[in-house]
Amino acid sequence: MKPVIHIVDDDESYRTATARLLSAYGLKVEAYESGDQFLSCLSDCEPGCVLLDLQMPGQSGLQVQRQLRERAPLLPIVFLTGEGDIKASVDAMKAGAQDFLEKHTSTAVLIETIERALAQYERQRSEHERRQEERALVASLNAREAQVFELIIRGRLNKQIAHALGVSERTVKVHRHRVMEKLGVRSVAEVVSIAASISPVERIPSGRNVPASSL
Repeated sequence: MKPVIHIVDDDESYRTATARLLSAYGLKVEAYESGDQFLSCLSDCEPGCVLLDLQMPGQSGLQVQRQLRERAPLLPIVFLTGEGDIKASVDAMKAGAQDFLEKHTSTAVLIETIERALAQYERQRSEHERRQEERALVASLNAREAQVFELIIRGRLNKQIAHALGVSERTVKVHRHRVMEKLGVRSVAEVVSIAASISPVERIPSGRNVPASSL
């Protein structure tokens, strides 16, 4: 799927000119006359990046950015404004904007910034998908396997795990093998790496608690 550059600006002449410019560079473009219009279409929007005006009727660019952080956190935002100030640029960057440009910036800088934003989106999308896959793998563990998983990442040996769970070492080995198999890994280091990308709350849902004696 080709990424889309979403231009959100109430200045029709600037919006149209920018859309034509980016299209001439082979970029796919969608344009919106306000932040409200863009947000109303967000669920149907294709991924890419947002060129967001700072001052618009209705919601300002910063207000739109706050909503995007909740609704589309992976979507990079590049602010384009003719009335920017230091405070606004600092607020935007602190909130995670990719960049903050003035509208009369050069075409070369604009294209370079967009390319950087799209590269960032791709990295974040790949990382997000990897974490989702790892969450699904961990969620596939049954209650006992989840307990063994937690004790493995805490560095416990089979003997210690067996004592904590009140089972034999042989049983622990069986569960340990199943954990490794379900996660698709071959080493404890890989198990720990998966655990590091998932919060403890996600790793240990209700009913999968690790025995207190093992902590």
